[in-house]
Amino acid sequence: MRDFELPGRSLAVGRNGMAATSHPTATLTAIEVLKAGGAAIDAAVAACAVQCVVEAGSTGIGGDCFVLMAPKGGDQVLAYNGSGRTPAALTAAALAERGVTTLERSSPHVVTVPGAIDAWTRLVADHGRMSMAELLAPAIGLARDGYGITPRVAADAAGQRELLAADPTARRTFLVGDEAPKVGSIQRQPELAATLETIGREGRDGFYRGAVAQDMVERLSGLGGFHTLADFESAAGEYVEPVTATYRGWTVHECPPNGQGMIALMILKILERFKPASDPLDLDGLHVEVEATRLAYAARDAYLADMSAAKVPVEYLLSDEVADRLAAQIDPKRALDPLPVLDGVEHRDTVYISVVDKDRNAVSFINSIFHPYGSGLVAPRSGVLLHNRGQSFSLAAGHPNQIGPRKRPMHTIIPGMVTRDGRAVMPFGVMGGHYQAMGHAHLLSKLFDHGLDLQSAMDLPRLFPLPGTKTIEMEGRLRTLRGEGFSARGFTVAPPKSAIGGSQAIWIDWENGTLLGGSDHRKDGCALGW
Repeated sequence: MRDFELPGRSLAVGRNGMAATSHPTATLTAIEVLKAGGAAIDAAVAACAVQCVVEAGSTGIGGDCFVLMAPKGGDQVLAYNGSGRTPAALTAAALAERGVTTLERSSPHVVTVPGAIDAWTRLVADHGRMSMAELLAPAIGLARDGYGITPRVAADAAGQRELLAADPTARRTFLVGDEAPKVGSIQRQPELAATLETIGREGRDGFYRGAVAQDMVERLSGLGGFHTLADFESAAGEYVEPVTATYRGWTVHECPPNGQGMIALMILKILERFKPASDPLDLDGLHVEVEATRLAYAARDAYLADMSAAKVPVEYLLSDEVADRLAAQIDPKRALDPLPVLDGVEHRDTVYISVVDKDRNAVSFINSIFHPYGSGLVAPRSGVLLHNRGQSFSLAAGHPNQIGPRKRPMHTIIPGMVTRDGRAVMPFGVMGGHYQAMGHAHLLSKLFDHGLDLQSAMDLPRLFPLPGTKTIEMEGRLRTLRGEGFSARGFTVAPPKSAIGGSQAIWIDWENGTLLGGSDHRKDGCALGW
C-alpha cells in the first residue's frame, strides 16, 4: 500500500484499456486510439509516432523497434524483431582500408538501415484495426503545428547541445539560437510531418523507397557511408521465437538475440538461487543483484550477436548448469575481481510503451535511436533523425558481434512480457540502454520477491554496475543509504550522469477484470486507463 504522505504517484486503474508511456501526450494519444476502437498495437504505434516527434531525443522513425504481443491475453507470445542491418557493402576490410579504428557516434558507419517503420506497418497490417494514415495523424499534427517542450525533453536536449549544433538540420530543428529549448517553448518539425504523411499514404514504401529513402542515402553516402537505395528497399524485420525462463513460478518472455533479453533471464536465474532479503534495498540483496548483473553482462559481451550471422549459445547460457555455476561464484561480502572469463562492447535512450486493450490484447513495445538524439545526423529534406545503433558492433576480428555486411548489431532494447497459468499478466519494459537487462530483473525481483506494486517498485532508487568494471552508478538516495557499504566491499560508487532508466508496465488483474498501470517518475510520462 502506498504511503500517501510521501511524494510520488498512485497506480493507474482502468477496465476497458490502458496505456503507459514516457510522455503524457503519447499516453493520451494511445487512450484516444483505444476509445476509437483501435487495437493495442494500433495504440502503441500511434503513441510511438507521437513520441518520435515530441520526445525526439529518445526515439524516432530513424531507429529500431522490438515488440512482444500476447493476443487475447493468452500465453502464446509473439515476438517481432524490427532492427535494421548494415549496408551490403560495409565490411571490416573496407573500414580498415579507410583507416576506421573506432566506431564514432556521428559516423555514417554506425547508422544501420532503420527498422522501425517496417515493423510498425507490418504489425498494424497483421494485428491492427486502423490505417497507418489514421494512426500517424496525431504525430503529423504535432510536428506540423507545434508541441510544448516537457522537462525531461529539455534536459536531454541541453545535454546534447554540442552534438545537435554539429549537424545543420539538427541545429535548426532542435536548438534555439544554438541553445537547448526551454520548458514550455514550442518546437515544430515540418519536414518530419511531411514524411509521416507520406508513410501514412504509401505505407513502408513511403520510407524505404522514393524521396525519403533518397534523402537518407544522400546524407549518409555524403559522409562516406556505404548505404544504397537497395539497402533500404530490402529492409525487413521478422517474427521470431521468444526466449523464456521461469522466476518464482512466473514465466518471463523476452526477444531473442540480437537483443539482450536473454541476459535479463540469466540474471533472474542467478537471483532465483538466493533467498530474497526482507528489505528490497537490503545491502546483501543488492550485492547479489549487482554481481549477477556483472556476470551475465560478461557473457553478453562475449557472445551476444545477430543470430542470423553468428552462433549464439542461447540454450546453454539459459541452462541451469550455467546459472548454478555463476551463482556459486558470487562472494556475498566482496566484489568479484577479476570477473570470470566467459571479453566489452555503455547507458542510453529509448521509449517503452505498454498497452492493453478491452479484449486484453497485450503489447510490449520498444523503439529506440540508442544514444540521446542518436547519431545527431538528420536527413535534411525528410527530417529523419538517424540512430547510432551500430556503435554496439565490435571491430575485433572473429568476435560474434564483429561489424559486417547486412548484419544487425547487438541491441540493448528489450520489451518484456510475464505470463502465468495460460494468461498474460504483465507487458513491461525498462528504458536506459545497457541498464535494461538489469532493469528487467530488478523490477521483477521487487514485484515477486518483495510484493511491491508496480508503481512502488518503479519508485525505488536504482543502481547499475558498469559492464566490465567494479564501478557502480548509484542514484543519490541509494548512495546515501548503501554507498559506504558497497565501497567497503571493493566497489567504486559514482553518481549517474542522469537518473537511471525509466519504466512502464501494466498488470492484468484477471480476477477483478481491471488493469493496473505504473509509469516511471524519471521520465515525463504517465499511465492512464479508461
